[in-house]
Parts: sequence; C-alpha cells; structure tokens
Amino acid sequence: MTSFRAASLEIGRGIIMKVCVLVGPVLAVVLGGCSWVLTQQVAREEPANLVVSLPNPKVLLVRQTEDFVISGRGDASAWMKANWERLHLRNADGHQYETRIKMLYSKSGLYVLMEAEDRTITAAMNEDFLDLWNEDVFEFFFWPDEQYPVYFEYEISPLGFELPILIPNFGGEFLGWRPWHYEGMRKTQKATAVVGGSKQSGAHVTGWKAEVFVPYDLLKPLQNVPPKHQARWRANFYRVDYDEGKTTSWNWARVGTSFHEFEKFGTLIFE
Repeated sequence: MTSFRAASLEIGRGIIMKVCVLVGPVLAVVLGGCSWVLTQQVAREEPANLVVSLPNPKVLLVRQTEDFVISGRGDASAWMKANWERLHLRNADGHQYETRIKMLYSKSGLYVLMEAEDRTITAAMNEDFLDLWNEDVFEFFFWPDEQYPVYFEYEISPLGFELPILIPNFGGEFLGWRPWHYEGMRKTQKATAVVGGSKQSGAHVTGWKAEVFVPYDLLKPLQNVPPKHQARWRANFYRVDYDEGKTTSWNWARVGTSFHEFEKFGTLIFE
C-alpha cells in the first residue's frame, strides 16, 4: 500500500435519493430510516512484496461483558475475559512491529482494544472525519449481515481522532457515508494512549494503544444488530504505519489488494 487516494463529495438530500434509486433496493433498505452524508470514495493500493495468504480462516470468539469505562490503556478488569488476537504483516519488507487486538460485547455495544509497537507517532491530523488512513491508524470493519454488501468502518489515530463511516460496496465500487446526527446514544467512546513517549505528532515512542466503544445505536441502519447469542458477523482489523517514510500494514484476516475485500473477512462469533 504505497499510496492512498480519496475523493470527497458533498451532496444534498435530492442527490442521496437518486443514489438510492440507482444502486437498487438493497442500499435503500439498509439506509432506510436514517440520514447519511456521502463523504468519500477510497481506493487503497498495496505495497510491494504483499503477503497473500494465511493458513486458516480467521474466527474470533467474542465474550459478553457488563459496560465499563474506557481509558485508552486497556486496564479495565473486563478485558481479562478476552484473549489477544495477533494482526499479521501484509508486506514482508515492512516494519516488524507486533500488533494485537481484543474484543468484547455488551447489551449496549461493542468494545475493541488495540495494542501496537511503534517508534514514531506519524500523525498530525487534529479533527475527526479526516482522511486518517494517510497517517498512522488502526481500523476495524464490521459486516453484520451477509445478505447486504454494506458494512461499518471505523478508524482511529494515535492522537485519538476518529472516522466512523458506513460503506455500501457493490462489486468493488464503494462509497463512505458518515453519520448525520452523530450525538447522544449514537456517539462512540474512544481513547488512546502512547507508550514510551508523549502523545504528539513526531514523538519518539515504543508503542500506542486504542480503546473504542461502538454503540449499537450507531449501527442501526445495518441488519442483525445487536448480535444475539451465537450470532456470526464478518469482520476485519487493520493497522497502517508510516515510520521512516515506509508504509507498513497489518490485517487480521488476509485480504488482497484492498482492505475492502469484504468477502475475505474473518468471522466473529458472539458467545
């Protein structure tokens, strides 16, 4: 992934309705009852020496928890219930930094924890909803219902800025839609922590962590939400780092030339 390209669009309500008609009834059903703003179309190219295979399909058992307060450090006792899952390098010549994740779910939402080795905080963006993938970033994608090619994408930077969007993906043509009323019970909880240095752009560090709570209220346009006992969702987890001018990326379930190859995602099983 030597470069990322994005084109951002602002459109009115009338154009949104035309888009729903053009892409067919699936998108109209999924987006029904909720207003979204079209923000971007993302195409991601892969680095040289891309690692193309992993031996087994990825499955993550997600345990249930009571709700708890996140700190960005992953020090809540609830995390002791969850096992670490390692992310795998996508490019063989990338930085050999360890990256791992945990996940839990409650009656009100989903908890995700990421822990990563690093040397430099390569992140300068200081607002939510920017093109965070162009700097150090952690990402996860949730695809709750395989009947519809629409999934949730979330990105967070080491500085704690986020990008939550909904992605309709039709044959590799995908667009990012951002929440219209992003407040109250729909608002995420998020925090980051830096290890071995200060949380600022360019700081020399030994690693960073991200802790995120995604409420089900934010996912309401998607089907099969909230997950029931033994429900299965498709999902993936990613990280991108830009130390020393080199782009290194990781994934949990191996995808090919794009993070958005959703049919190759792994599986979450909610215990």
